[in-house]
Amino acid sequence: MQYSKILMDHFKNPRNQGELKSPDGVGEVGNPVCGDMMKIYIEVDKNKKGEEIIKDIKFQTLGCGAAIASSSMLTEMAKGKTIEEALKITREQIAEKLGGMPKEKIHCSVLAAAGLKKAVADYRGETFTEDLEEEEHAHC
Repeated sequence: MQYSKILMDHFKNPRNQGELKSPDGVGEVGNPVCGDMMKIYIEVDKNKKGEEIIKDIKFQTLGCGAAIASSSMLTEMAKGKTIEEALKITREQIAEKLGGMPKEKIHCSVLAAAGLKKAVADYRGETFTEDLEEEEHAHC
């Protein structure tokens, strides 16, 4: 299985890895059968326009290199964006920014995007139900 240089860089040198001490929202997602588990932590603030932005974002991921790289890339893509902009980040965009991913690893980008949505839902006091397509976990 061949990984891109960008994906390998995010795996070997993950950005924003760790935990926020007092997060505004936490999204925990994963599939224990596969072993990929992610926690996304967000800190929310307001910009000059009064819009809610993701001021800081961190992750903790247990899983394969693609899962760690997906979490890292997601944090880079979401940091500083308004919540509405961040919620529009898709699994395809994460995979594309990583230079592509093998089909059997695309579930990692699915989990990262879902983790962010779940963290935002937690911040808003809402319930998020994972909308993970069945075929993306068929490899488990």
